[in-house]
Amino acid sequence: MTSFTATYSPEDNKIRLYASSRLDAETYARVKEAGFQWAPKQELFVAPKWTPQREDLAIELAGELEAEEMTLAERAAIKAERLDGLAHKRHAEANAFARRADQLSQAFHMGQPILVGHHSERGARKTQGRMHSAMTASIDAEKAATYWLYRATGVERFANMKNDPRTRANRIKTLLAELRDLQRGINTAHAALAIWDSFTTDEQIRHVLGNMDTRKTWSNYDLYYKVDKGEITPADARQSCIEGATLAVNGPVRRRWIEHVLNRLAFERSMLGDVPRYEGELTPVIVQAFAREQGAENPKCTEPHAGVFRLESPVPLPAHVAPETSLALSEDGWRDLMQASGYTVPARKARRVSAKPDAVPLINPSHEQAERLQTIWNLQMVAACKNKHRGAKPNQIYTTTQATYSANSKGDYAPFKTIEIDAEARRVRTEWQRQERVRSGEPVARIRISTIGAEFYKPDALLVITDKPTKSLPIDLDTLEAAARQAAGEEAAA
Repeated sequence: MTSFTATYSPEDNKIRLYASSRLDAETYARVKEAGFQWAPKQELFVAPKWTPQREDLAIELAGELEAEEMTLAERAAIKAERLDGLAHKRHAEANAFARRADQLSQAFHMGQPILVGHHSERGARKTQGRMHSAMTASIDAEKAATYWLYRATGVERFANMKNDPRTRANRIKTLLAELRDLQRGINTAHAALAIWDSFTTDEQIRHVLGNMDTRKTWSNYDLYYKVDKGEITPADARQSCIEGATLAVNGPVRRRWIEHVLNRLAFERSMLGDVPRYEGELTPVIVQAFAREQGAENPKCTEPHAGVFRLESPVPLPAHVAPETSLALSEDGWRDLMQASGYTVPARKARRVSAKPDAVPLINPSHEQAERLQTIWNLQMVAACKNKHRGAKPNQIYTTTQATYSANSKGDYAPFKTIEIDAEARRVRTEWQRQERVRSGEPVARIRISTIGAEFYKPDALLVITDKPTKSLPIDLDTLEAAARQAAGEEAAA
């Protein structure tokens, strides 16, 4: 009678099945169907990944699942030694074939040719063929030796990589993502049960099946068509969805998966060392981040009392955090729970300092100030066109609402824009000088302009937002207007 021994290794997440003798056809078929593969060199069946079904089969055959005694490094060392032996064997074969080729080549010492038509031609050609075959076999054996040496090095390197702290940390991130996926299924099932608690009539059931996502209602994609054709009643369809969602919430398979992932996380974290207890300032944001990483659905944390934080979720929290939809703990309680769960509060990242200069304030001038600034721009354009063949054209301010401005200020060719001005009310532009972009002046404020009806020798129109508060411009309008009138050849306004 065949006896079995089943082991599990948390290092590679594999189940190994040892049999004392050859399996019968029925047992072999069950083992192969479960995903176990025969490893002839190790003389065992190995499952590439743990699953509840494979664990059940191993326990059924062996009675219990024991811990694997051989570590990943030891198994890699044994495999590397076997591959090294193959490499040395092929290298010895390469040397033997090379010596044989050298011996056969003595028949052609000093360039002895094959005498065509002579009675020795047939034997010489056979000797030549054997020499070439020996040389080819020597080259192939040397290539095989190099290949097995490469495989041996790769086995040891892979084992070292699996035990590398950085690789282990990345494996923990993958396990956390798997944990969140499993918990997300439970959260979706809870939401589906809440939906079906609210919709009970036939009309409501038909509406839900026909208009809501099947993943949110926990229904099959063809359930609506079956109800529509009369193959199943709306009440039966609702009941089947409730049963499926209830099985997802309380089913043993998903719970076993979650427990398995938690155990693997505990093992990986223990190999990295003890998780430090967070001693910094605890905030609701930190608690929410911890719950979100553990798979909680839309967690929200508040501080109802000093030193007490309450975590709430629209569906029950993950079972390893709390069995209810809310959990209130003191600061020390949250610190202990985060440490027990292996959670490390990420260090706060330093804010990047932008290389761009600080933006000057955006000013929405009053109607009076806008009129004065528009007058200054008109006078500056007159001064700029003194010696030109065409005269300057004055412009007027433009008023609009914030909604209209937002809808027409996107893109380089939009009719509305935001510009910077310097202390002399001139537009600040960026120009290339000596292969470097420099500004034409130092900006003191940003204002909005309109380019509707833009023409040559005509200044931009200053834009005023009518439904936003106004603010004074940080420039001396009196001095600027007097200087502009003097430059334009007009008398200063009284």
